[in-house]
Amino acid sequence: MPQFPLPPGSTLGILGGGQLGRMLALAAARLGFDVAVLERDADSPAGRVAAHCIVGAYADPAALAQLAALANVVTYEFENVPAEAVLTLQSLGVVVAPGPEALAVAQDRVAEKQFLNASGAPTVAFASAASAEQAVAVAAEMGPPVLMKTRREGYDGKGQRWVEHAPDAAAAFKALGGVPVILEAPADFVRELSIIAARGRDGATAIYPLAENHHEGGILRRSLAPATVSPALADQAERIAARILQGLDYVGVVGIELFEMRDGRLLVNEIAPRVHNTGHWTQDGCEVDQFEQHIRAVAGWPLGPTAAHHRVEMLNLLGDEADAWPRLAHEPETRLHLYGKRDAKPGRKMGHVNKLKPL
Repeated sequence: MPQFPLPPGSTLGILGGGQLGRMLALAAARLGFDVAVLERDADSPAGRVAAHCIVGAYADPAALAQLAALANVVTYEFENVPAEAVLTLQSLGVVVAPGPEALAVAQDRVAEKQFLNASGAPTVAFASAASAEQAVAVAAEMGPPVLMKTRREGYDGKGQRWVEHAPDAAAAFKALGGVPVILEAPADFVRELSIIAARGRDGATAIYPLAENHHEGGILRRSLAPATVSPALADQAERIAARILQGLDYVGVVGIELFEMRDGRLLVNEIAPRVHNTGHWTQDGCEVDQFEQHIRAVAGWPLGPTAAHHRVEMLNLLGDEADAWPRLAHEPETRLHLYGKRDAKPGRKMGHVNKLKPL
C-alpha cells in the first residue's frame, strides 16, 4: 500500500483516455507526477500526453496488472468503469479513488436516488420497472408525464424517453432496449445549477461556487459561473455536497447536478464521481481548478483554494465548431481548450472555451 501524501515522481493511473483523462494527466504533470493511462484506443487524447499508455479493455486482467505495476494510486475519468476492474486493481494492492461505493451508486440511477434521499439530499419522486408491464403500471401510478431512463449507462441525453401517456410506457421501455429502467417525475425547475466539490484523504472538503448550466439536445452547451445566487441557496447547495461526500466516504472531485425549484429548494438531479463538464470554468476562473484538485485529493495532498478570481462563460465546442480555433485564439478574453480528438463528429465534444469577465 502506498504511503500518503504521494511525493512528486510517483505514478498515477487513470482508467479512460478521453478529454477528462487528458486534462487530469496535464494537471498531474504540473504537480510533478507521471501518469499511466489504460484505454482501448492506442491514439487516445489522454494517452498522447501521458508518460505511459496501456492499450486494452478496462476489465482486461493483463492490462490491469500492467497498470497496477506502474501506478501508486488509480482514478478514473468516467463512472461506467466496470466494477470488476476496480476489484481486480484492489486485489493487486492498488488504491482506487474515488472508491467502489461511489461507483456503485453512480452506475445505477435507482441506487443513486436511494442514496441521495437517505443522505438528506432531496430528489424528484421516482420508481423502478423491470418490464414493459411494470413500466405502464408505474407510469399510471405516478401520473404522466414521466421521464424514463435506463438504470445503467446513458449520458448526454442518451438512454431516456419522455412518456406522455401511461400506455406509451411499454413502447418507451422497448425503445430503451428492454432493460431495467427508472421513471422520474418531472421537475418544475427555474434553472439548472451544479456544484463541484472535493474531499481529501484526511476528510477535508473544498467546494467551488455554483455554476448555472444550459443544455441543448441533452448536451451541455454552456455554463456561467459563479452563478448569481443568494447566500441561502449557496449554503443549501454546500450542505447537500457535504452530505454526499461524507455519505460516500469520498476521495476526489465530484460533480453534482441540481434543479433550482420555484419555491427555492434544490433537488439533486444526479451525481458524477469524477471531474465534470460543468466544472471546466474553474480552469481559468479559480485559484486551483477541478483537475488539479482531484489530483491533490487522490494523491493525499492538501486541497487547494476554490475562490473565483474571474466570472466565466464556458462554451462547449461541438463537432466542427472547434475549427473556429484561429478566431477564438485571437480573442483576448477567451481561453481555448482543445481535446486532441481526431474526428469531429456532429455533437461530439471537441473542446471548450472559457470567456473571462471581471467578477
